[in-house]
Amino acid sequence: MRTLARAAKTQRSALAKLLDSYATPPEKRARKAAPRKSPSTPPNVQASPPEPRRRQPSGSSAPGQWLAGRYPLPILPGHAVVRHMRYWLYVPKHVPDTVARHGWPLVVMLHGCQQSATQFAQGTRMNQLAEDKGYAVLYPQQPMSVHAQRCWRWYERSTQQGGGETIALAALIGRVCEDHGIDRRRIYACGLSAGAGMAAVLALNHPALIAAVGLHSGPVFGVGHTPMGALHVMRHGAAAQFDAAILGVLHRRAEQAAPGVPEPMPLIPALLIQGDDDQAVRPINQQQLTRQWLQLHGLPDGPATRVTVKPAGRGGRRNAHEIHDYLMGRKVMLRVVRIAGLGHAWSGGDPTLRFNAQAGPEASRMMLEFLGKHRRQTRRG
Repeated sequence: MRTLARAAKTQRSALAKLLDSYATPPEKRARKAAPRKSPSTPPNVQASPPEPRRRQPSGSSAPGQWLAGRYPLPILPGHAVVRHMRYWLYVPKHVPDTVARHGWPLVVMLHGCQQSATQFAQGTRMNQLAEDKGYAVLYPQQPMSVHAQRCWRWYERSTQQGGGETIALAALIGRVCEDHGIDRRRIYACGLSAGAGMAAVLALNHPALIAAVGLHSGPVFGVGHTPMGALHVMRHGAAAQFDAAILGVLHRRAEQAAPGVPEPMPLIPALLIQGDDDQAVRPINQQQLTRQWLQLHGLPDGPATRVTVKPAGRGGRRNAHEIHDYLMGRKVMLRVVRIAGLGHAWSGGDPTLRFNAQAGPEASRMMLEFLGKHRRQTRRG
């Protein structure tokens, strides 16, 4: 048992060191930033007590409601203590007419390793954009009691097959829908790194819940299965078995259908964003995710239907990038964005926080513009 414990500790240490080494751009690693004061909590924020020895940023400077909550997790066998998943929900101040009729569209934002939900909210600036465009935004937070680095365990086989954290997140979304008048046709899952991996797992296991996904620096789906296996996937991608992972999803979907009534896999449009200089989750993951999503929708694994090239902006305000669109009819089912010069960081984020790059394109804006064109739908048979 001691040998297994030491091995697990070594795996967690390796993951933490890898993420630490790519948390900031190379030009900033040589010097330490001056300490910054955490922004004060706006008066309309219902703030949860801070964690011991750590002050979290408020996460929202937008004018809407910033609500904090705790969702009970299933009790583990042999444990009597109920654990909770903390979450934050942003509800805009302005209520558009469409929301009054149908409810709020909801964006579920899953943070990466070594991030908190409130840091992710502040770094991505998603709440400010959600206020302008009329979206509620949910930020679940992985408990440190579950993973010491706050990593969503996208790589575990049981999670990839719909158990564990996948069940908890789906249940949390269901509760938020009931309590806050959410438009169930317009629920979207987004994430960074491990959060992107978890967003893909959530959508593929609950295609009747998630209408589309936005995956920033996400690992290929369905492989890894251990912390060291996940590290290998992040660095090198997956071997040939990544094709079988999507086939497994389709097979499980068919098994769950009622006898004699085949249920087609709903369409899950996806936006994949990746930095060319990402050394933590390397670009081969985006290439393999692209192939998986094309396979999921029965689209040919070939050149994109439409390619858009954007040059760098003046003064380094925007990195050069390419947008590859794959269409089904006239609708973009898969958008693949490759950004030059971007490391392991949210593009166009708040650079005062780790895992955020100041230079655009602005990933949050790209996600809302893409997601807003999709509603939950079933493939026509």
